Amino acid sequence: MTTLPFHTSIPETQAVPALPMGAHAITLPCGTALHLLPERALWWPAARMVMVADVHFGKAATFRRAGQPVPHGTTADNLARLDALLAATGADHLVFLGDFLHARSGAADALWQQLLPWRQRHAHVAMTLVRGNHDQHAGDPPAALALALVNEPWLPCADARVLACHHPQAVAGHTVIAGHLHPTLRLRGPARDALRAPCFGWGDGQLVLPAFGAFTGTAPDTLPAHWAQFAVLPGRVVAVPGTFS
Repeated sequence: MTTLPFHTSIPETQAVPALPMGAHAITLPCGTALHLLPERALWWPAARMVMVADVHFGKAATFRRAGQPVPHGTTADNLARLDALLAATGADHLVFLGDFLHARSGAADALWQQLLPWRQRHAHVAMTLVRGNHDQHAGDPPAALALALVNEPWLPCADARVLACHHPQAVAGHTVIAGHLHPTLRLRGPARDALRAPCFGWGDGQLVLPAFGAFTGTAPDTLPAHWAQFAVLPGRVVAVPGTFS
């Protein structure tokens, strides 16, 4: 388990900010209060920390190199959404829960020319990457991005029994926050219509985030049926009736 020089400690007297607009609040068994955000991110207010999973920078470029007709502008979209997320929360620490990069072939100069100025604009924000399976193949980002690089499981806060991972996994006595699955669920309407939405999943001591990236793909039916599921809808996160609570 890796610790960092800026390893977070939560002051006992720190006030917890109000619930962000559209967020859904949950409390972990250890007493840690978290907010599930409609931006497909997790806000840990007492630690001033935001977590996102599966950004997959460079994925569209990788597909284009293989001759696939995929859209341009996904990196700019991801960065704009991260800008908005940091502005809305005022976070001091941004944690990427794995798969920051998609593949080595997508980690080209054009990508760094977008990421480096973005990182410089947020030089005051500590950033950590918990390496995922795609990161292992793509290689670490350049040092100029000033990302602290750790392997899973990683303990973000010394006084909270919460572990940050890429792969969902059970760790006795801890809650694991992870990504990797790109979970979605199907919501059915009264007129036999249906909507597939990204979702958070919570159960068995694990909290799984939806994929943050704009061009990532989704995986339905990846969460255990008894887990609580929270649909990410435009502007809000909604608990799905009938799931485990």
